[in-house]
Amino acid sequence: MLFAGSDRDGVAEGRITSAYRRWAEPRVVAGRIYRTNAGRIEIDSVSQINPDLLADNDPDVIAADRGNAKDVRRRLRGNEDWPTFLIRFHLVEGPDPREELAASADLTPADVEDLRARLAKLDELSRHGAWTTATLRQIQAKPHTRAGDLAAEVGRDTAGFKLDVRKLKNLGLTYSLEVGYELSPRGTAYLDAL
Repeated sequence: MLFAGSDRDGVAEGRITSAYRRWAEPRVVAGRIYRTNAGRIEIDSVSQINPDLLADNDPDVIAADRGNAKDVRRRLRGNEDWPTFLIRFHLVEGPDPREELAASADLTPADVEDLRARLAKLDELSRHGAWTTATLRQIQAKPHTRAGDLAAEVGRDTAGFKLDVRKLKNLGLTYSLEVGYELSPRGTAYLDAL
């Protein structure tokens, strides 16, 4: 989830604890922690709502830092035929373990072997063949390149490509940037060890 303008500040300060989104289907899952542009948040609940039934004094309207129900409806983006979801969340304090992992470039032989086995498993489960090492090398060669452009180079759809890069990010091998990606120190160390 991304937050714009004052919403980003409100989430980062812990003042905003709910959001309304118009999505074709829910994009977040209760109980999971997500990295956002306002910090890490844990999703407490996700529920489909009818925005026409919102009241100005609804606690979630206030928790979303909206002036009234009309303000909530006015700010909804996306296809008007899509359902509206109320997402309740809280800010997660402390360092992101994935960032600490990504910053570590000191890989032992056991670390390299563990990563190799994890990546081999991702390759094995893939519907489009082995992709992990090639994608790491592609990101290394073209940092800050749009995901759509990287995906097109290898004949992939953008959404599937981004999902795969997120798997690499979860292993601490890449960073997501405003535009594109780059290898983390851990990712660079892994490729150097191959």
